[in-house]
Amino acid sequence: MRDFCFDTELENDGLHEECGVFGAYDFDGNDVAPAIYYGLFALQHRGQESCGIAVSDTAGPKGRVRTVKGMGLVHEVFTEETFASLGGGNIGVGHVRYSTAGGSSRENAQPLVLNYIKGTLALAHNGNLVNTPQLRRELEHDGAIFQTTIDSEVIAYHIARARVKTKTVEEAVALAMKKLKGAYSLVIMSPRKLIGARDPFGFRPLCIGRRDNTFILSSETAALETVGAEFVRDVQPGEIVTIRDGEIHSDTSMCGQSGRISHCIFEYIYFARPDSTLDGVNVYRSRIAAGRFLAQDYPVEADLVTGVPESGTVAALGYSMESGIPYGTAFVKNSYVGRTFIKPGQKSRESSVRVKLNVMKEAVQGKRVVMIDDSIVRGTTSARIVTMLREAGAKEVHVRISAPPFLHPCYFGTDIPSEDQLLANKKTLEEIRRYIGADTLGYLGVERLDAMAEGLPLCTACFTGDYPLDPPTEDIRGEFADKEYFSKEEPFRCMRNI
Repeated sequence: MRDFCFDTELENDGLHEECGVFGAYDFDGNDVAPAIYYGLFALQHRGQESCGIAVSDTAGPKGRVRTVKGMGLVHEVFTEETFASLGGGNIGVGHVRYSTAGGSSRENAQPLVLNYIKGTLALAHNGNLVNTPQLRRELEHDGAIFQTTIDSEVIAYHIARARVKTKTVEEAVALAMKKLKGAYSLVIMSPRKLIGARDPFGFRPLCIGRRDNTFILSSETAALETVGAEFVRDVQPGEIVTIRDGEIHSDTSMCGQSGRISHCIFEYIYFARPDSTLDGVNVYRSRIAAGRFLAQDYPVEADLVTGVPESGTVAALGYSMESGIPYGTAFVKNSYVGRTFIKPGQKSRESSVRVKLNVMKEAVQGKRVVMIDDSIVRGTTSARIVTMLREAGAKEVHVRISAPPFLHPCYFGTDIPSEDQLLANKKTLEEIRRYIGADTLGYLGVERLDAMAEGLPLCTACFTGDYPLDPPTEDIRGEFADKEYFSKEEPFRCMRNI
């Protein structure tokens, strides 16, 4: 039996959530803060470190914005008192955020609110730019003073500067988009408009919804359903939508760019809720297909198929459907962990995995178990979960992964680290199997991704190295406040700042 050391490395193992954006504009003048609050609840899985809401009243003083944001989950930041301080408004934007080490601070929480010569601008961003350092230096040389270390502020400043030269804010967004390279889905509030913008590659999702006379922009359709809104359509790659005068206005010609449409495959494997539909493809259906493909490609004799919550459960159901092996729940997830006050240390017997996940002995004892998970990054968590299953009495543990092996870092908003930290870059399939302690191991084949996403054009660079645009040539983590933090050995390690 392997000896494991469960410290902060384990906490950082595996993928982390994306950010989520949500905006609403009620043309009947009703308060949109409650809708944004519940919309963020529905998007909480995309970011659990900080959140915020900014609202304004189009009938009140022009450009007056009230903002509440802070560290923690939605219900932690928005108490009865803090929520009341928003004071109501019929237009607003919200954000939930996940950051990397060093980037988690209240200053980096969103929405960002700018007061400038043309009024106010509130911005929420999901994605990651690959040319942040160049854009930031350009602004610094012109005298800009930054309050955060995130690329979202760079975007906001470029929009504000462009606005001085344009007749409308949407034209300013279009000018800024000509400079931005990478992944971004934006929700922007000006005094009289709600604007959504999506990069020309379509990396990150963004959709439009409507509830009566309220128009909504959201990262996922599941959040629309939470607030009782109907899905209207997705914002198209490279499109700018402006909600004003009770209508949706669209322009796809203003951004001046064309990209190779490259929707992030991990929205379908891991990030999005299974009850969401992104760019016409249902997430639940995709994960069922992934499980079916795994059963076809890696059959095994077993007694039980189970999924690691949450993203592994639907793929496990698909594996069960295809193989005929009964599906069952073997794990109990603690839904109340959130941002734990203390984390188990190196010498502690409390495991970070056990705090969040436990195995039901009655479900697995004496059984041959097929365990489905979404990915293996460094392998530490997978090894621990396999050990937990064996300690609970499982006779055999067969691991199936509903994604191909990670071989390359991501620069477009997914927290996939440098190549030297990826287990699949260090070990063969057989060596990984032994490392995590599984009886057998199988990954979803890259050739299966097209069918899994029903022909949707995808970004699969983390598996294939085929990046839709050139990777950055310098560090894009955005920790500009501490340049000494970068190591010479690993200067370009991708760390998200969204």
